[in-house]
Amino acid sequence: MTYLNPFYDKDHEAFRTQVRRFVEKEISPNVEAWENAGHLPRELHLRAAEAGVLQVGFPERCGGIEVPDLFYANVLTEELARSGSGGVIASLMSHGIGTPPICHVGTPAQQERFARPVLEGRRIAALAITEPSGGSDVANLKTRAVRDGDHYVVNGSKTFITSGMRADFLTAAVRTGEPGMNGVSLLVIEGDTPGLTRTPLDKMGWRCSDTATLYFEDCRVPVDNLIGRENQGFMAIMLNFNQERIMLAAQAYAFAKVCYEDALDYARARETFGKALIRHQVIRHKLVDMRMRLEAVKANLDVVTWRVSQRQTPIAEVCMLKNLACTHLEWIANEAMQVFGGAGYLRGARVERIYRETKVLTIGGGSLEIMKDLAARQLGY
Repeated sequence: MTYLNPFYDKDHEAFRTQVRRFVEKEISPNVEAWENAGHLPRELHLRAAEAGVLQVGFPERCGGIEVPDLFYANVLTEELARSGSGGVIASLMSHGIGTPPICHVGTPAQQERFARPVLEGRRIAALAITEPSGGSDVANLKTRAVRDGDHYVVNGSKTFITSGMRADFLTAAVRTGEPGMNGVSLLVIEGDTPGLTRTPLDKMGWRCSDTATLYFEDCRVPVDNLIGRENQGFMAIMLNFNQERIMLAAQAYAFAKVCYEDALDYARARETFGKALIRHQVIRHKLVDMRMRLEAVKANLDVVTWRVSQRQTPIAEVCMLKNLACTHLEWIANEAMQVFGGAGYLRGARVERIYRETKVLTIGGGSLEIMKDLAARQLGY
């Protein structure tokens, strides 16, 4: 499934080849073992850094590899998705949501301490925002950080934290001021901080991505770990969300593409009633409908990616893109399972794993309903 695309050039495709080689060698053969283990090996982060996977899109001053547009991130996501594991992307790339605030508003010393080791694969970063009582209601988060001399004393909890069990650096949203969005700050809480405890969470999908609930009990965090200015962390979080939502949409497209291509290959190879499965009209119509939805998502993804690469902030369009991509993934994964029949229901098939993982994308980064409401407000409804 390839075609000329004016948004991509030979450099994008060279990068695609580079990432595809890494995925085929280091990821695809090991996914089932990692799924059973419930986490990724730390060595994978080092290998990903050596392959130039972790650093793409981050500024050079932080140890990153600067690129001219977000299409490189889309290429990276599409190729990582060929492993058929959302858990690999979520956990290996958790720094993609945990580290940007440090690179955007952190001091040079913070970038050297908290960003560079992550981009070199020597440390793991996570973003800790969601709380048991709040979900996506960031403005009303309850985890509190009280200034005490040269430290903040942090008390509260976070949940559904990707890479939460393994993370060395937690970029945490805390309340340092008044109620509402104007009292939120960002702190980097180091993984060995006394008073921090972690509980693993068992999940339907993303099984090789460790997920945790975090508990902070009188954790003393140096004031030097404050990212940006006190009580001004909310906007940094919101900017981070927009980028995250585009990447989630890119994931949804990429996994839908895997489902479509696997279903197409299976329909060509499988014989029923004396002929190839694809020779049955009902199957051909399913494949056409799958391709139609894929093309619609791809066109939308490319346009929104281009606009954001041009420094535009199409918030409503980002929200609608995420919803379009994620709901179409659910539909396409379901149809792919139907094409596979019983073979798709067996563990180990890419479509089986993706089918189990579709729902998390309509929840993570802002649920389907929240995205609709945010888009409506941005459109003036």
